[in-house]
Amino acid sequence: MSERGGPAGPAGGTGGGAEGHGGEGHGGLLGRHVGFVHALREVGLPVSLAEGLDAARALTVIDLTERESLRAAYAATLVKRPSHRPGFDTLFDLWFPPATTGLYGSRPGPDAGDDLDPETAELPELRDRLAGLLAAEDGPGDEMNAFARAMVERFGRQPASPGRQNWFSYPVLRALSPETLMARLLAEVLAGQERGGLAEKVARQRIERNIERFKDAVSTDVRRRIAEDSGIERIARSAVRPPLEQLDFLRITRADLAELRREVYPLARRLAARLTVKHRLGHRGRLDFRRTVRASLSTGGVPLTTHLKPKRPHKPELVVLCDVSDSVASFAHFTLLLTYALREQFTKVRAFGFVDTVDEITRFFVPGADVVEAMTRLTSEADMVRFGRTNYGHAFERFAERYGDAVGPKTSLLILGDARSNYQPPALETLKRLSSGARHAYWLNPEPVNQWDTGDSVATAYGAVVPMRECRNVAQLAAFVEELA
Repeated sequence: MSERGGPAGPAGGTGGGAEGHGGEGHGGLLGRHVGFVHALREVGLPVSLAEGLDAARALTVIDLTERESLRAAYAATLVKRPSHRPGFDTLFDLWFPPATTGLYGSRPGPDAGDDLDPETAELPELRDRLAGLLAAEDGPGDEMNAFARAMVERFGRQPASPGRQNWFSYPVLRALSPETLMARLLAEVLAGQERGGLAEKVARQRIERNIERFKDAVSTDVRRRIAEDSGIERIARSAVRPPLEQLDFLRITRADLAELRREVYPLARRLAARLTVKHRLGHRGRLDFRRTVRASLSTGGVPLTTHLKPKRPHKPELVVLCDVSDSVASFAHFTLLLTYALREQFTKVRAFGFVDTVDEITRFFVPGADVVEAMTRLTSEADMVRFGRTNYGHAFERFAERYGDAVGPKTSLLILGDARSNYQPPALETLKRLSSGARHAYWLNPEPVNQWDTGDSVATAYGAVVPMRECRNVAQLAAFVEELA
């Protein structure tokens, strides 16, 4: 089956109408549009009402039988950042599928392979067909998608309760094992050519891209079939990961850290700028006595006009206190990335990590150091643990005792942690002493507000001393930075 003609379904709907797609009320094009825009918002993509209307207007000037034109129209009006595109594409394939089981049946159509019957062909024949698709130089496109749908129909079905099926990608990929075709394909593509050179590298990259396309096509069809059984809304919530800027710090993985670094650096620059503005506006400057007296001569010695000395350029100083315990391990990775970025924006940054005691970790983040290597050294060399159980009170007391002079009237104090202290004394007076000696003090907490003061959390008590903000993701950090002015 070709991709052309997919969106036009019964009752003006898309992808075969509501009956074949696991949900009532989505059969009309308007219903599909509203549901799709709502699903984008549900997974965290920022889509305003005006942008939804722009997308609706775009549908009136394109050929709705061209599915990729429909995708492009929605993407142009609704997607703001490249990082949002994967989630958008996943939801688009759910709401506007290229085929539906109810409308087209289980057979994939002629594009799945000339005279090959995917239902009865032997496995070696199917692998030969897949090999031909993977070797295509210009990308297999519709043909591969149709073949993937046929393979899901044949291998991806697992019986469940009567009248229902479970669908999985793994049995399809296990049966066809596309990675094991690499050596064979390279031998065919490079017949007579020298191995190990540029030609092999180019061919290998092309084949690897096509393997990923096939896997994506299988996953897309599996999601589509599950949506037909369970409803689009249900599968949409679990199929799409939130955008990076809305991904909870407590759930980030190591793979997210590289992308997170790109988000943190501009925020660090803005944070430094905001704190500088607060410092500049906090005082009018010192009286310039000489200029004031000189100006008073024209008014008989009466100083009607006062003159102030210009303020010296100032970059704020920063002290960062980071909870690096296991309970906030992912958040700790983020805070250390932020600390590393902040060192380049402030005149003086001193960073301290703690679990149940505290140690200065500034030395691990010297300019030019690799941040991953710095984190590795920090975990093995820094003295932040006595008994291994988080103790904010003891950490604050030790900080005041050993590093109290780090906080002064030019210092902004930034505390990063979940305020969970294993029911130990919170040392509120010590924290009050430290924060009162700083120019500004802020606390960023990675837990949702509705979890504050549950269990061993003393968030409200600490928040009464140092203003505490929920900071679960990059978007909330950006909002905090913007509100500092």
